[in-house]
Amino acid sequence: MARKKKSHTGGAVRQAFEYAVFPAGTLSLPEVDPSVALEPDRDYAAELEQLQYELYRLQIQQYLAKRRTVFVFEGWDASGKGGAIKRLTAQLDPRGYKVWPISAPNALDAANHYLWRFWQKVPPAGELAIFDRSWYGRVLVERVEKLTPRSAWGRAYDEINAFEHTLTADGVRLAKFFIHIDKTTQLERFRKRERDPVKQYKIGPEDWRNRSKWGAYSRATQEMLDRTHRPDAPWHVVPGNDKKRARLEILRTCARVLKG
Repeated sequence: MARKKKSHTGGAVRQAFEYAVFPAGTLSLPEVDPSVALEPDRDYAAELEQLQYELYRLQIQQYLAKRRTVFVFEGWDASGKGGAIKRLTAQLDPRGYKVWPISAPNALDAANHYLWRFWQKVPPAGELAIFDRSWYGRVLVERVEKLTPRSAWGRAYDEINAFEHTLTADGVRLAKFFIHIDKTTQLERFRKRERDPVKQYKIGPEDWRNRSKWGAYSRATQEMLDRTHRPDAPWHVVPGNDKKRARLEILRTCARVLKG
């Protein structure tokens, strides 16, 4: 529950509500087994088709009700974020959603507060916004790669919580996914990308450099979970070694969020 505080200014009583954060350790990255696999007797294709139809139905309901939803995708390099988003949007009406692939800020973005560019991408009434990476870059890659001072990423947790709580308090439904894979699986996928002419663009020196800092990224991810996992905007850590299982779990969760 949110905590209520009262303050008195000029005789008027103002009530301020602080966002509630789950206790640290509620989500523990080391306790999530990334190797959990889809049961052999499950019909992946049939479940996927059913979920995609259900998501389309819920998208239409959201449009008619003029609700707004935001899904955030983070995870290890090659964890399957793009593939999950592709399955999520496969049957949706393209007029009702937008996928935002987030990379380094341009000159205009960098000249403003780092959350400025994300405010521009908040969905209008009836629509869905999907972020392929997000504002959490400030406390992940920018933190680990020392692209921003410690004072900046240190205060970003509160800034992010306030930003997200502003959205949810205004009726936006918000869910965040971190797709978790192990180092062996990541290496296999990196090597496969290097051999595939169609996917070679997905692998470069930056990916290998990030991989060499696995421990630092793990610590940054855990602090992110500890400090920004909230009832109104929860994190979902999804085991990702088995891509098919991860996709079904993500689509089921998205359907629950859209149902409200």
